[in-house]
Amino acid sequence: MVKHYRIGLDEKYEVTKKWSLNDLRMIDGKEADTDNPFFDLHFKKVYSLEAYSCASKYAFVRTVNKLNHAYLKKDLRIVNFDSTYINDDSIWSSNNKDCLVLMRICFYAFNLVCLSLCPLSL
Repeated sequence: MVKHYRIGLDEKYEVTKKWSLNDLRMIDGKEADTDNPFFDLHFKKVYSLEAYSCASKYAFVRTVNKLNHAYLKKDLRIVNFDSTYINDDSIWSSNNKDCLVLMRICFYAFNLVCLSLCPLSL
């Protein structure tokens, strides 16, 4: 865990706690339906944390999940998160250029709407 300090224009970071990934039992996002930066890390003790934003919370969990799959391959429980933004097999994951995918879907949907509104001349 890192504490962030801002003194004037200077920013400082201080490492306050370190944990082993092997000791992590569960990550609880608290509420999957709301946009909040709060989550719990479950080791032998539960640590309640606040990320900078909801997006950074999801980025952190994706990174921990990838590290777990790459090195430990243990069953890490991730609860109260929207799984479409956590798992790599989702078309909405950040590795699949989700903005491009969304733009492509919108483009095709717009074309279908335009074509359906065009009258056919017989």
